[in-house]
Amino acid sequence: MAGILAWFWNERFWLPHNVTWADLQSTEEAAFPQAEDLYLAFPLAFCIFMIRLLFERFIAKPCALGLKVQANGPQKAQPNAILEKVFTAITKHPDEKRLEGLSKQLDWDVRSIQRWFRQRRNQEKPSTLRKFCESMWRFTFYLYIFTYGVRFLKKTPWLWNTRQCWSGYPYQPLMPDLHYYYIVELSFYWSLMFSQFIDVKRKDFGIMFTHHIVTVTLITFSYVTNLTRVGTLILCLHDAADIVLEAAKMANYCKCQKLSDLLFLTFAVVFIVSRLGIYPLWILNTTLFELYEALGNFPALWVFNVLLIVLQILHCFWSYLIIKAAYKAISKGKVAKDARSDVESSSDEEETVPRSKALHSTVTTNGTSGANGTNGYLTGATSSEEH
Repeated sequence: MAGILAWFWNERFWLPHNVTWADLQSTEEAAFPQAEDLYLAFPLAFCIFMIRLLFERFIAKPCALGLKVQANGPQKAQPNAILEKVFTAITKHPDEKRLEGLSKQLDWDVRSIQRWFRQRRNQEKPSTLRKFCESMWRFTFYLYIFTYGVRFLKKTPWLWNTRQCWSGYPYQPLMPDLHYYYIVELSFYWSLMFSQFIDVKRKDFGIMFTHHIVTVTLITFSYVTNLTRVGTLILCLHDAADIVLEAAKMANYCKCQKLSDLLFLTFAVVFIVSRLGIYPLWILNTTLFELYEALGNFPALWVFNVLLIVLQILHCFWSYLIIKAAYKAISKGKVAKDARSDVESSSDEEETVPRSKALHSTVTTNGTSGANGTNGYLTGATSSEEH
């Protein structure tokens, strides 16, 4: 085991030339990031999850009921043993041949059987109330942590001069506010990693799981290598769009159509500007070029930049979905349900959305920001789910 740990923590990989782990041990005069600091994120992630449960029950739910958010789930299908067996054991989407066979067996018309399967699929979907509570929790957290990040960063020299991220590296003392910011963000994303298995299920589950892994890895990696200054810029930048995203979802669940439309357009602008403009021109520029000029190169930097580029690829993918949904909503007056692979699990009761509600129906997004979590989570739920 000692040999494996020695290989993993090889200084030639993690640190610049002629720097050792002993040089970065915390002392009474200065504290530096230590890998063992990150253990705190696991119990804190559990605490955040428990706070979330209390928040959703005692704050978000009363707010939702006060705003008359629909508490009941979709209409349940009438009990039928034969159809239930087909649904659970064979298929949830029977083809035409199977529908005709069931029609003869039950003496039902095909349309009634199709309706039964739609209702049966929909009844497993979460209620609007649950989705509102989930969005309100994320909105509250993102608003808090973004505000904290802005207040912290406005006092730092590297906010307006990214070259300061590398001044004195790696001997940059760990500030208490920075340590708190990092650990809370890491704990939150760990809580999302675990809670996504019980949260509202999305069709982009795999993509979001990848996003959470990349985010947790980036936060952990940058902390261990003391790349925390640029890390704070990345965290704050990604939290900005997630606030508007969750606000747009809440407005949609409350059926505030005009507000939802406005917030969705605001989210689209903030997301695209921050993820396709500021991120590559500000963040990637300093990690790919300014960092190399200041420090030269060592293997950990390559890994760090690869993770940042993977994040940028996800940004491009989500931006494409956002632009596509907005274009369809504005120019065609409807959003096809299957136009995006990350569509939230939604009702398929209707095939199109009326023009007056088209843009409104695009704002049933997930998350993140992750940005989500950052994170764009765009969906095209049909009006039968939300209305």
